[in-house]
Amino acid sequence: MHIDDAGTARQLGSRARREEIVRLATTTGLASVEELAATFEVTASTIRRDLAQLTGDGRLARTYGGAMALVAHPETSLRQRTGEAYAAKRGIARWAADQVQPGETVLLDAGSTVGAVAHELRTTVPLTVATTGLTVLEALADVDEVHVECLGGTLRHLSQGFVGPLTEAALERMTFDRVFLGADGVTADSGICEAGLDQTRLKELMARRAQHVYVLAHAAKLGRRPFHAWARLPEPWTLVTDDAAEPAALAPFLAAGVAVVVVDPQGRAEQP
Repeated sequence: MHIDDAGTARQLGSRARREEIVRLATTTGLASVEELAATFEVTASTIRRDLAQLTGDGRLARTYGGAMALVAHPETSLRQRTGEAYAAKRGIARWAADQVQPGETVLLDAGSTVGAVAHELRTTVPLTVATTGLTVLEALADVDEVHVECLGGTLRHLSQGFVGPLTEAALERMTFDRVFLGADGVTADSGICEAGLDQTRLKELMARRAQHVYVLAHAAKLGRRPFHAWARLPEPWTLVTDDAAEPAALAPFLAAGVAVVVVDPQGRAEQP
């Protein structure tokens, strides 16, 4: 069912219904088969056929986490993400690295933005860095005065990061001055959005083991809910984003008491 401009409900044909499903997935990120069937006043089997068609066309990805979830954009690889919002990520990374003092012990997540932080930390020595990300290891492996702890486990090939019980067991025995976390999406009410529960469970644990928690997310990720798995963050925590972030996107975080830092491409903080 669709509400037209005159406010009248009308039944949609299959093609129009599928377009509406894509629109809903893009705006909300999640929807179950049952919810869609009720929304469009069709059977669950009809919705499943729609989803199969849309998945086959490459317009949606289907994940399973109890209910059926619709994802407007399937998880992309670290290599694909590295070039996205490059200037914004570089500015965020510069500001983040400036917060770290020689002699500290820091925890770095996997991901392209946090990987950029590692490159900026090469001259902040001496330093101890623990990480779940391969890009961090590559950035710091040849810096003698940086002691690197690799939190190994099961490698997620898309994110180039380690997850799982071995990673979690190592974290349980360590504490950190600061942790820098990446995100596929971040909201004020739910925290960090990721493609899998293994990632969100790990990020929650990482946040609990550090004195200062930073979430590094460029403007396009604010308020974004592309997947069904969430990591709730202990208070207080700091959101670090770039100067393309709109005031309306920042407002929910400020209202929730989250510390917000907006930086320019040179890593200079601006007033949010």
